[in-house]
Amino acid sequence: MSSIKPGKQRKMLYNAPIHKKSKWMSSHLEENLLLKYNRRSIPVIKGDIVKVMRGSFRGHEDKVAKANVKKCYLEIEGITMSKADGNKIAKPIHPSNVMITKLNLTDKWRRKTLEQGLSEEAKKEMEKEAEEQIKEAKALEKKKELEREKEELEKKEAEEAPTEKKEEETKEKAPADKKSEEKVEQKKKKTTKKPATKKPTAKKEPAKKKSTKKSTSTKKKKEK
Repeated sequence: MSSIKPGKQRKMLYNAPIHKKSKWMSSHLEENLLLKYNRRSIPVIKGDIVKVMRGSFRGHEDKVAKANVKKCYLEIEGITMSKADGNKIAKPIHPSNVMITKLNLTDKWRRKTLEQGLSEEAKKEMEKEAEEQIKEAKALEKKKELEREKEELEKKEAEEAPTEKKEEETKEKAPADKKSEEKVEQKKKKTTKKPATKKPTAKKEPAKKKSTKKSTSTKKKKEK
């Protein structure tokens, strides 16, 4: 950058293309890594173990949780800051304030860049380390999947439990309701008087009228 003005320098950093920004994300390697790979610095990626060299968190060593190339900052596990409302968020740290203590070798493109100018023995050691890291990463993924499945099962059980309780309560209430209904019916029967049943009256047969006509036999006797 030819300009001395800080405003123009900031503008250049902000508007720079990503292929340049990715190079600016590089940080120094620890001494043993420097001798092993014959490199002074390398761009930081997610999964690298890093040591903070400056600032209030100086000496903190942990894994990189996020590497934002566009805004050119890192998020390291365990480094947080509190907001005005009380919530905690990850504190952004510039890669120039950090030193890499362990490299993440799961990325094949990174391995290719590191292999340049190395001996065959060093390459084999790096491949072995990469295989171990890949196995560890797969194991962690499986654990996370199992934890997710357990959480989903617990949620389903928690959702089903209240419905089962309601069904049991309804079943328990049902016989109690029947008993109460029977008691109410019995009380109603006691309170309500039965209507007086009328005995069926026998029908009186009409009395036979005495015949006034005299029989023919009596008439004949009188004539004689």
